Amino acid sequence: MMVGEQPGNEEDLQGHPFVGPAGKLFDRALEDAGIQRSEVYVTNAVKHFKFEERGKRRLHKKPRVSEIKACRPWLEEEVDRVHPEIIVCLGAVAAQSILGNAFRLTQERGKFVEHPWAQRVTATVHPSAILRAPDKEQRHLAYRAFVRDLQRVRGAMKNAK
Repeated sequence: MMVGEQPGNEEDLQGHPFVGPAGKLFDRALEDAGIQRSEVYVTNAVKHFKFEERGKRRLHKKPRVSEIKACRPWLEEEVDRVHPEIIVCLGAVAAQSILGNAFRLTQERGKFVEHPWAQRVTATVHPSAILRAPDKEQRHLAYRAFVRDLQRVRGAMKNAK
């Protein structure tokens, strides 16, 4: 199970997670890591797109803790239905929604922990963070690190079977 932070503009418009620019990068990274998207359930911790209008564009705004908590019952229901062996939190909001507010992605990235919802839970960056990197070289380095994180997940998936 892969849990993102919240829908983006395209996801909100289409009604499916990870279908916009970050979703395209996510799909490529899964492929490069040897994971078929059909093997994983993909969702978001926050179920609504919080945005700020700037002209014709709707720009992402970070959800408040109260919004994350309000959406938790939906996420819990998805976990109950899917029964994942592994949960991958994509981004700090997703990680903190599952692992608690004290969780720090920069310090704990890529580590597997036990959790009541799954045998293993880990966290990595959200694909949109890669797209926001300041230049092409930084995006490339961030992408390679993201793929390495997903390769560790693939290894854990093989061990879980």
